[in-house]
Amino acid sequence: MIEEKKVKIKKVKESAVIPTYGTSEAAGADIYAATTENITIEPGETKLIPTGFSLEVPMGYAGLIYARSGLASKRGLAPANKVGVVDSDYRGEVMVSLHNHSNVKQEIEPKERIAQLIITPYLKANFEEVVSLEEDTERGTGGFGSTGRK
Repeated sequence: MIEEKKVKIKKVKESAVIPTYGTSEAAGADIYAATTENITIEPGETKLIPTGFSLEVPMGYAGLIYARSGLASKRGLAPANKVGVVDSDYRGEVMVSLHNHSNVKQEIEPKERIAQLIITPYLKANFEEVVSLEEDTERGTGGFGSTGRK
């Protein structure tokens, strides 16, 4: 069973579309462009795309904005910051910073699905500075690519 959590949402633009889930088990809700005309994004360019809504994310949760896989793989459009974060104390309009990674200009149409939103719990760390960390691990200080096979 999938846990549900009430999240208040407010339209701040008439053109806003409330996020929707594509299937009953989808983790991400599709976010739509709240525009009245097409937005052109040139190759290598980033544009802020309005969603037309603001959220009241519950305390202890965050709204994470991810790329839509089809938009990213087929058209080269993905959030410029890779993953956007909507904190529980933010009440402004949610915006998606879309970057065009392709070599051709892309058009975002009004009410087009531009990203996906996942509401997820998080842990707030209480950082404690120490002189040393606990015992060595199998990985140790191995960094990028250190766990891959040759």
